[in-house]
Amino acid sequence: MAERALRSVPADPDEVPGVSEAPQVAPPTAPAVTRETSRDKKVRQVDRRRIRFGLFALLPVVLLIGGYWYVTGGKVMSTDDAYVDAEKVGISTDVAGIVQDVDVSDNEYVKAGQLLYRLDPRQYQIALNNAKANLAQTALAIDAMKQDYKRMLSDVAAEQAQVGLDETNYNRDVMLLRSATVSQAIYDQTQSTLETDKSKLESLRQQAQVQLAKLDGNADIPVEQHPRYKVAQAKVDEAQRELDHSVVTAPFSGLVTNVPAIAPGKYLAASTTAFYLVDTDHAWIAANPKETELTYVRPGQPVTITIDSYPGVTWHGAVQSISPVAAQEFSLLPAQNTSGNWVKVVQRVPMRIRVDAGDKNKPPLRAGMSAIVNVDTGHARGFPHFW
Repeated sequence: MAERALRSVPADPDEVPGVSEAPQVAPPTAPAVTRETSRDKKVRQVDRRRIRFGLFALLPVVLLIGGYWYVTGGKVMSTDDAYVDAEKVGISTDVAGIVQDVDVSDNEYVKAGQLLYRLDPRQYQIALNNAKANLAQTALAIDAMKQDYKRMLSDVAAEQAQVGLDETNYNRDVMLLRSATVSQAIYDQTQSTLETDKSKLESLRQQAQVQLAKLDGNADIPVEQHPRYKVAQAKVDEAQRELDHSVVTAPFSGLVTNVPAIAPGKYLAASTTAFYLVDTDHAWIAANPKETELTYVRPGQPVTITIDSYPGVTWHGAVQSISPVAAQEFSLLPAQNTSGNWVKVVQRVPMRIRVDAGDKNKPPLRAGMSAIVNVDTGHARGFPHFW
């Protein structure tokens, strides 16, 4: 039966239904793999030695370069707390009135002296005409005072002659009274007339002195030099000034902005800001570096400037001035605490930088733009300077 069973086993596995061929296994090659791995390890060890040697060889070079950079570096003081600034003025006038017309548009470039807007001038023209009429009337009054003074001098002279005649009559009556030629009544009348005319003469003299004082002590004073005339002339000048200030012109060249804030027909009180004028031709950089960064910064040192709005564009300039006080000194409530419970804060010191904006090919600088400034102090870390 065993023999029959052996015979029933098929010689070829393919003859058995549902049975797949067994996979063929490659002969073992372990010794070759071991030799390959050892060689790779040796190569990696050699590479590691070379890298380690190279790093140790580069270390002195890196130290030398780093030391040279540290010793020769530190000349540039850089801060990003900087902004473009320019002259800005609120356009206004010291007279009140109704806006008659506006001659500029928003964001328009204007030149110095160019007309911006005009107020209704009628009330100021009326005031000017009134002042001129008062000036002419004052001139006539001064001429009349001169004529009155001359008349008073004539009255004084006439009264002086009358007093002389009275004195002659009085002296004659005194002699005649002694010889009983005239009566006592005639003598008394002559004496009374003399005293009355003397009093009248003194009164005329005082009136003439008062009139001369009104002429500033000079009867021949020119009308234009009389104090009353000068007062009237000052009123004319003031009325003319107010009329002139009803026409508002640009104090300098620049761009006008916020012009739609006013329109014809709007009433503007005196000193009310109508709109703003920004000087775009003379911009500068207002920087606020830390106080610890200003050790070697001095006016006149060169500066390179970059604007956040224009990457890749560089401006050149120089330190124009450094504020004598920290920015917090101008605050409403300075950060000063004498109780002892305080935290020391590094202060910011305002610094003004002049910008060379002569190159018209560069984009315009607008007030308020953020900037980064680099000041070349010329001071290296390894070479101390004594200022």
